[in-house]
Amino acid sequence: MRSAFTITTKVALGYLVIIAFSLMALGYALISLHDHNQRTGQLVGGQFQAFTLLRDVRQNLLAQDNLEKQLVILKDAQLLVLLERRATDLEEILATVKAAPLSEQVTTLPADVEEYMTQARRLSQFFAKADWEQAATMASTTTSPLRKQLIEDLADLRGQNQATQDKALLELSQQTNQAYRLTLIISLIGIILTAPAAATVIISIHRSIKALQKATHEIAAGSFDPQIDIRGNDEFGQLARDFAGMARKLMELEQQNLDANPLTRLPGNLAIDRELEERIAREAPFAHLYIDLDNFKAYGDHYGYKQGSDAINMVGNLLREVVAQQGGTEDLVGHIGGDDYVILTELQRGEEMAKAIIKTFDSRVPELYTKEDLKAGFVRGTDRDGTKRTFPLLTISIAVTLSENLDHPSVLEISNNCAIMKKHLKQLKNSNYLVDRRKQLT
Repeated sequence: MRSAFTITTKVALGYLVIIAFSLMALGYALISLHDHNQRTGQLVGGQFQAFTLLRDVRQNLLAQDNLEKQLVILKDAQLLVLLERRATDLEEILATVKAAPLSEQVTTLPADVEEYMTQARRLSQFFAKADWEQAATMASTTTSPLRKQLIEDLADLRGQNQATQDKALLELSQQTNQAYRLTLIISLIGIILTAPAAATVIISIHRSIKALQKATHEIAAGSFDPQIDIRGNDEFGQLARDFAGMARKLMELEQQNLDANPLTRLPGNLAIDRELEERIAREAPFAHLYIDLDNFKAYGDHYGYKQGSDAINMVGNLLREVVAQQGGTEDLVGHIGGDDYVILTELQRGEEMAKAIIKTFDSRVPELYTKEDLKAGFVRGTDRDGTKRTFPLLTISIAVTLSENLDHPSVLEISNNCAIMKKHLKQLKNSNYLVDRRKQLT
């Protein structure tokens, strides 16, 4: 069973962790920035505005104090216009103070200023009547002390306001630094958590690629049993298993290639025996066709090695054709050697395939002879005892063994059974096949 934590999954999880912590850091940074902007707005709209208003009130009072002293001394009615204008300006500033969201420290200021403004208006009436003596008395005993006290209070308020501003700015700076540190910490935690997974994946990929490169070089050098040191059930583990399977398949193909007959390129004895043993092991019923050419030695002696090889190759191609037409994908055509061949096919195909082989072979035999030998119907040659005599034209014998008729089939038993049937077929004229239908118990 493949592990759920494949390389793809590990990489995806690593990215998800980074994304999650990045979003956390971004969210915290945005919340901190929003809070920072709110506090900055409050600071600008409250403390800074209060500082400005307190400054404007103080400057206005100082200007009134100067104009009032000049009026008392110079008794110039034109100065009264300037004094009244300053009083109007102070009323406007006072209206702004009342409407602005100022700190608690400034809340008592409007009442004190209004009291002063009431007395200042009374003083303006004396100035307007040119009652300079009464105006001088009221200025010295009432408006001037009130104004002086207001200016002193304003100085205290400005000091307190400045201290409040400094404290707020310090807290704002600390909050900014804290937000920066926490954002950085969250980001670093995400990176630190994903670093081991990333390192593991990188090391795994590097080792796996190195192992696969080494195995590739070994296979290229002709070693089809490489030791691939890749473990686990991730993609590289599966690739290593597939690679090992491919190497085994290449080894089998090489063995088949080495075992194949060099003339017909058909599988040889090793491949035939392995296929037989495999079918026997899985108890798959099959038909075994043993194919042998009759009088081939005489043919080869008469026509020579080259034409003998052509005849062998012609039979190999013929068998391929018949199996391609009547057989299945699981059928095997093998060449034991010389003029002996084997076909492994399904039970029901065995006899019909033997008939087709004989029919096709007999139709092509004339191509292997000269007109004179074909007309004579024989060739002259020497038998195994050294006696010169005539030999019939080439024929083919096929011994068909059915696995279902063998109680305990084996390669040796099938070989012995074929040898018995071959001996019988050799005594017959023309091309023949024989199906052993006897039920044999071993």
